[in-house]
Amino acid sequence: MQNIEIKLIPSKDILTILPLLKELNKTTSDSVLKQRVLEMTTQHYKCVGMFLKDELIGISGLWFLTRHYCGKTIEPDHVVISSAYRNKGLGKKLFEWIFKYAQSIGYEATELNTYINNVKSHTFYENEGYKKLGFHYLKIF
Repeated sequence: MQNIEIKLIPSKDILTILPLLKELNKTTSDSVLKQRVLEMTTQHYKCVGMFLKDELIGISGLWFLTRHYCGKTIEPDHVVISSAYRNKGLGKKLFEWIFKYAQSIGYEATELNTYINNVKSHTFYENEGYKKLGFHYLKIF
């Protein structure tokens, strides 16, 4: 696809990601999702957007941290390409941007989590060079 622009979304515009985020997370209420996203911007978080003209068609959150086993790492999170634009190679373009960006700011690795039932994403991430290292566990209080 031509005319795709990929860039970081300014914190002041972060709520523009909510419609795409809702495609991935249908169970969290809009008000809670909004509150959490606003809080995330106060932590080690940024969001990259993929735009076609002025339309936001893809997103990936980016968490910045240092891990003892891999060094400085960027963790893509809540990766979503709008359903109307899937299977057009846009995910690959988005991850190429993320990899180049990470390297340009001195990061050594990228790691991520994906839902167990999202089998298509497993294939995509493995094709992008990711290796399965373990399990991600969650306990909500």
